[in-house]
Amino acid sequence: MHGSLAQNELLLEAVKNGVAQLAAVDVAVCAPFPYLAQLEQELSASAVKWGAQDVHQLDKGAYTGEVSASMLADFGCKYVLVGHSERRSIYGEDSHLVAEKYAAAQKAGLVPVLCVGETLEQRESGATEMVVAEQLDAVIALAGVQALRQAVLAYEPVWAIGTGKTASPEQAQAVHAFIRQRVAGHDAQVAENLVILYGGSVKAANAAELFAKPDIDGGLIGGAALVADEFVAICRAGQSGK
Repeated sequence: MHGSLAQNELLLEAVKNGVAQLAAVDVAVCAPFPYLAQLEQELSASAVKWGAQDVHQLDKGAYTGEVSASMLADFGCKYVLVGHSERRSIYGEDSHLVAEKYAAAQKAGLVPVLCVGETLEQRESGATEMVVAEQLDAVIALAGVQALRQAVLAYEPVWAIGTGKTASPEQAQAVHAFIRQRVAGHDAQVAENLVILYGGSVKAANAAELFAKPDIDGGLIGGAALVADEFVAICRAGQSGK
């Protein structure tokens, strides 16, 4: 929950200019609902795509304050985050609800960015793979593994979000490899082509090492995305990471 019209204008202009020559990198900005019109206006003539940070699982109805996937599509959104750890932990969204949001996004033609990840307690108890598998399997059970062809996954260890802590490249790679293997158990081709991002205190200083790992295809950037130079530097690391 950051930004203002004036701050956004400066940030978006700097990002557009900074990534203009990065042909090998896909860049997208996901903003709070009130700023989607601004994103459409500022980014429509650029290579930068845009999206929202959440979506309701139903297309219409008496759900005051909620926003449907079709509404997001009206503002030219390509992407939408579903299952972000803050939605799961603060607002109590379970994996079935996340799966419903995922399906609603795809029905409206959006690309869901499915976030999965464990808390510190779950990692320390050795439950990382069990937690991630449950979150992923709920989506596959509802939408089918083929739906992952039009989706992006993001592994975001909850203990590394906004804390300054970052999973080591080896820790992140291990979970990314597990996710890909889990999907491969359903369809090897879907797994091979699946884009899996890492999110959790990614910075310019650690991005290149993370992105160099074979199963880490990019980053889901949080706080660093609010600083144009830092975000652009991370994007450049993505270009050279593979």
